Amino acid sequence: MTLRAPQLDFDPCDELAALCKAGGDPLRLNVLRTLSNDSFGVLELAQIFAIGQSGMSHHLKVLAQAGLVATRREGNAIFYRRALPNGRLHAALLEDIDELPLPGEVQARIATVHQQRATVSRDFFARMASNFQAQQDLIASLSQYRDSLLALLDALRFAPDATALEIGPGDGAFLPELARRFARVTALDNSPAMLELARQHCASEGLDNVELKLADALQDTPVTADCVVLNMVLHHFATPAEAFRKLAELVAPGGSLLISELCSHDQNWAREACGDLWLGFEQDDLSRWASAAGLVPGESLYIGLKNGFQIQLRHFAQPGERSAPRYGTQGTHP
Repeated sequence: MTLRAPQLDFDPCDELAALCKAGGDPLRLNVLRTLSNDSFGVLELAQIFAIGQSGMSHHLKVLAQAGLVATRREGNAIFYRRALPNGRLHAALLEDIDELPLPGEVQARIATVHQQRATVSRDFFARMASNFQAQQDLIASLSQYRDSLLALLDALRFAPDATALEIGPGDGAFLPELARRFARVTALDNSPAMLELARQHCASEGLDNVELKLADALQDTPVTADCVVLNMVLHHFATPAEAFRKLAELVAPGGSLLISELCSHDQNWAREACGDLWLGFEQDDLSRWASAAGLVPGESLYIGLKNGFQIQLRHFAQPGERSAPRYGTQGTHP
């Protein structure tokens, strides 16, 4: 005789019980606070909270079972981030958590992890500046999305006296296009080697309205502009969500932030070959980070490449007098 196991009915209380259990530990609450605007791997979180990897894995399992954290695979690594609120109790919990300050030692360790990420990126560009463009072309060369990006840019119809800022100009290949369209262009890079390549490109093109500066756009004194451009740069930032907040401060009222970036992918070799800290981004993540920074998502274009990668070209507007784009044909500077 075969005995059937009794069927267990779903009890809504189970979900609430899991949520209450997950929120009943001070360390887990601080983990949720830490994940408010960033993603971390289990080893990074173990470092931040000064506990063993197995202990942190247990806490993350409890949070995941309660639906409080979500995971994202980055090549061979798994990163954790806060899940979007699902229900009033979940939303209230996160709201209360965000009003609590993190312990000073936790904040210091978070800064250390961010610095470690940034160091990896800077070291890569210091080593690979001369070969970087060839490596980048393995994924996506500027020629594959230049025309689409220019169409998006020209549709915004900036005034003749408008200014532009390119962050991370690489070898300077896009600077001539900006120089023809804006009265004044500033290019910021925190890599002396890469900035020298951009300087050589500007000299060969005879660009006299472009100023090159060795600076960290997210740390140093900001330079505001009507149009801020990032071409395949965001995935090199240690904290992309926080970067959006800093970038928003660089965009003048009524101005625009233009980003060309890879869509999320699973090609882990890009970390070693191109120094990528992140394997692209979900479209919704960019929109959510921009909205949290006070920017308004605008036009988007998506380009599929033969090698399987997909590029997203995104426009985000800074509210203000000129926040509504006037679509049409834009003139160029001689």
